[in-house]
Formats: sequence, structure tokens, C-alpha cells
Amino acid sequence: MGIVTSVKKNKVGAVVISVFDWYPSHYPKEERKLLRKLDLAILIFGSLSFFCRFLGQQNITNAYVSGMKEDLHAYGNQLNYYVVAYNTAYVLGQIPLMTLQTKGKLAPFLLPSLQIIWAIIAFCQSEIKQSWHLYILRALTGFLEASSFGGTHLILGSWFKNEELFKRAGVWFMGNSLGSMFSGYLQAAAYRNLDGVFGRAGWRWLFIVQGIITLPIAFVGFVVWPGLPTSPRRWYMTEQEHALALKRIPTVEKEGITWKTFKYTLSRPMWWICVSCYIFLCQAHYWTGYMALWLRSTGYSIELVNILPTFIDLLRAISSWLGTTLAGCLSLRGLWTFQASFVFFACIVLSIWTVPDGLKFAAFYFGGFSGMASPILYSWVNSTLKENYGERGLIISSMMTLGFCNQIWIPLFTFPTVEAPKFPHGYPAATVFEFTMWAILMGGVWYMNRWKAKHPDLEMRLAANEDASSGNGIDSADSGSVEVQPKDAKATIATY
Repeated sequence: MGIVTSVKKNKVGAVVISVFDWYPSHYPKEERKLLRKLDLAILIFGSLSFFCRFLGQQNITNAYVSGMKEDLHAYGNQLNYYVVAYNTAYVLGQIPLMTLQTKGKLAPFLLPSLQIIWAIIAFCQSEIKQSWHLYILRALTGFLEASSFGGTHLILGSWFKNEELFKRAGVWFMGNSLGSMFSGYLQAAAYRNLDGVFGRAGWRWLFIVQGIITLPIAFVGFVVWPGLPTSPRRWYMTEQEHALALKRIPTVEKEGITWKTFKYTLSRPMWWICVSCYIFLCQAHYWTGYMALWLRSTGYSIELVNILPTFIDLLRAISSWLGTTLAGCLSLRGLWTFQASFVFFACIVLSIWTVPDGLKFAAFYFGGFSGMASPILYSWVNSTLKENYGERGLIISSMMTLGFCNQIWIPLFTFPTVEAPKFPHGYPAATVFEFTMWAILMGGVWYMNRWKAKHPDLEMRLAANEDASSGNGIDSADSGSVEVQPKDAKATIATY
């Protein structure tokens, strides 16, 4: 204990301990037990579900460069159009499905039910004979996956306090990158070992394996997914633990998204900051999945075309965990600038294009640092708006809706498949988008700190509720410093 106390006195040591101390000793025993149950229930299914979703998304690109293009005669901008079909339906499903996700009685069962249909669609994709079949299936998938990302983030932010949320969101976000990464290895293995088995091409087996993985995970969700704190108590939680969960997270509004939510949310600055930032984020990072197109054009084998881009996903997984976790104990603006610098440099290199292949590899791999951006942004939304399910759900769904709404048409001009792999319009545009994205959040965090200082009543009430729920904890401040004190005092950690 003496060693831990002495380490905490050092700023770096305090940060390290904060990152790995998921169950602080100053929490009551009952609260630590509740957190362990929530971690097992939410993080296991949430991460696996996220993994399955991004496995399916990456499978389209991997299948395209592994024989699907030739088998379906999907030449020209067909790959763009598959993405457009998905994104259009994804946009249309955002607010309807997120509205359902904010309803306590539906929240525990919505995502597992949708995931069963994801698996069925994956099996159907293995049977497609014409390109237009895939348009329909991608659109259906997009609609049914609309609440996966935002809905899971809503659940995370509803059960965990700010200092708990950042650590767990980082682990959850790793499912995104690991799903994309696993898809590359899976396609390479399918092409090597299953191509031609039972008369099926290797890329068709990719979708079959995806469905086999997705289906049992959906049934796990029916057993463990907790929904919202206002949802009916799940079997693994005692009545006392459920009451503690409701007490831990202060809420001003529990009815979910209503018509009043729209008026209230649009009158506050957070909606405008977050939505505009996410629109530019989507465009700034669109290119990070296109390394395979460059590799295919240079004559690499199909196995290497599928394997080499997975290192981007590995770096994205690590950076998303580090970025989100450290955002709970270091300056959010510093981390935001750190990740933007790497991506900005990569965009400049790829805009020039006539550089050595080694530098191109470095630029594509630097794109993995983009994994920090979305987790930091969404965790900031959750921690800033923890008190209101409806406002938080509406902002998250609006970010996804408008972000992907613009992603439907802008890439047709910036990253048309016929301009691959150089994309002379895409990489310069991504450079501008990256800088704009960085500037919006930097200014937005500064403005929200000032805005909250002018509206202290709600913040004081929330702080009082959090203190009352567990006695002691770690609260957010804007000092940019870390100060860890004994049990009877508060440890102040900056999240802005």
C-alpha cells in the first residue's frame, strides 16, 4: 500500500494507476461488485457485437479484392455504390432505432434481436449471383445496424461514471479495429483453404464464416445485455445492486427521446459542436480502409493484400484504447491534437503520392491513429451529457445520421473507385477535413467549459448526486493536471 501511495504522488504514476485501477479501493464493496458484473455483461457482449459489425463491413472490401469484383462483374464505382447503399439505410435507421434504444423495456433485447438478422443476411450474401443483390442486402444491413454504435455508447454512458466510462469505452472500441483486422486474416485463410470447396469461391466462404460467428454472440446478448438502468432488472443483478445502479448515475430525464427533447437539445451548444465535428471526422478518415486497393494495383498477392492492411487495424485498436482511456486522466485537447497530427501528416504524404513506397506504407499505417478520434469524441459526449438519456441519445444519433448522410455522396467525388489508388481529389480533401475536425473540437471543448461555467446549477446538482452515490470518486476538472489524494479526499482528473 505504501508503494502505491508513493507512486500516486507522481503525476505519471497517478495516470498509470488510474488507467488500470478499474475498481478503486475507496469504492464500497457493493459498488465494486456491481461494476464487475456490469463489465462482464456490457463489455463482453458489447465488444463482441461491435466486432461482428465491423467484421461484416470490412468483409465487403476484402471480398471485393479477393475475387468478388470479377465474379459479379462489379467494375467501375460499384464498390462505392455498395457503401452508398449501406450508408443511406444506416442514416434512415439512426433516429428510429435510437429512439427505441432509449426505451427501458426494449433496450435489453433490441441489439441482440437485430444481430440475429445480421447473421442471416451474412449467409444470404454468400449466395448472391448479381451485383444488385448485394445492394439490397447492404442496405438492409445498414438499416439494422443503425443503432449498434450509438446504442451501445448510450448504454455505456448510462451505467458508468465519467472516470469509469473512458476506460471501458476504450476496450469496447477495440472491437471495431479487431473486427476489421480479423476480417483480413479470415479472408486470407478462406482464400487459401476454402476457395473452391463445395464449388464456392473463397470470398463466399468469408460471409458464411461471418454468419457462423455472429449468430451465437446474438444469443449471448439475450442472456447478459442489461439495457438501461431504467430497464427491468436482469437476472444477475440483485434488487439492491439495481437500486445502487440507479443511484450512481444522476439523471434529469429518463423517458428517452421525445418531441420536447428536440427543442431542448437544439437550443444548447453541444448538438452543433458534436454534429459538425463528426461530419468532418467521417470524411477525414474515409481513406483509411483503402490500403488494399493500392496493394492490389502494385501486384501483391491476394493473401498479402488482405494481411498487410491489418496492421492499420492493430494500430487503430491500440490507439483507440489508449486514447479513450487516457482521455479520462489527461488533457482531452492534447490527445486530440496528438492523433490529428499523425493523420494530418499521412494525408499530406498521400496527397503528394509520388513518394517512396516505404513512406506510403508509413502514411497508411499512420492512418491507424484515427482510431483515437471517434472514441474520444463520443466519450466526451457521454461524460458531458450523462444526466439526460434523451439529449445524449439524440445527439449521438444525429452525429451518426448527418455524418453518414454526407458520407453517402461526398466520397463519390473525393474517392471514386475509378481514381484508385491515387485518389487525386480524395487525399487533399481529407487533409482539409482533418484540420477542420481538429479545430472544431478544440474550440468546442473550450466553449463548453465556458458555457458550463455560466450554467453551474445543473453541474453542481450532478456533482452532489455522484458524491452521495459512492462517497468519493474522481471528478472532471479543466486544470489539465492530475492530483491524487487519500481516500477521504477527491482525486481530480481533467477530461477536457
